[in-house]
Amino acid sequence: MPFNFYAILAATLVSLVVGFVWYNPKVFGTIWMQETGMTEEKAQQGNMAKIFGLTIVYSFLISFMLSGMVIHQIGALGMTGGDESVALPSYAAFMKDYGNAFRSFQHGALHGCMTGVLFVLPITAINGLFEQKSWRYILVTGGFWVVSLTIMGAIICGWK
Repeated sequence: MPFNFYAILAATLVSLVVGFVWYNPKVFGTIWMQETGMTEEKAQQGNMAKIFGLTIVYSFLISFMLSGMVIHQIGALGMTGGDESVALPSYAAFMKDYGNAFRSFQHGALHGCMTGVLFVLPITAINGLFEQKSWRYILVTGGFWVVSLTIMGAIICGWK
């Protein structure tokens, strides 16, 4: 299989780790709280089990889908029907020639960053515009996802 399931699981945790740093009051946490109207008291009232539990579930889904964007060999597998046991000999030949081509942390980081800048940031900006959020909010939130997806892509693509 072209991807490593353990890499998907490790990438799942990235949003929590990056979020811990990114939303720290000494980094962008204070700006984010001002822009969203969040207070320390309101944050403490949240159901943390639900918030962190669903964050892990959603991050797993993002990591799983991101693997198809950062690992080119998954496309070749998909063209054969997704089952290596019934794939045509052309798939085996492709994998022999290109099995590890572009399988690096750097290449995964590039495609993860591109996904963040060209897909997630515009979605965040569109939502922010309609919600009448400030550009500070859009850039803090979008920036979080660009950084997270860059690291996630690096892990998924580079960890063979």
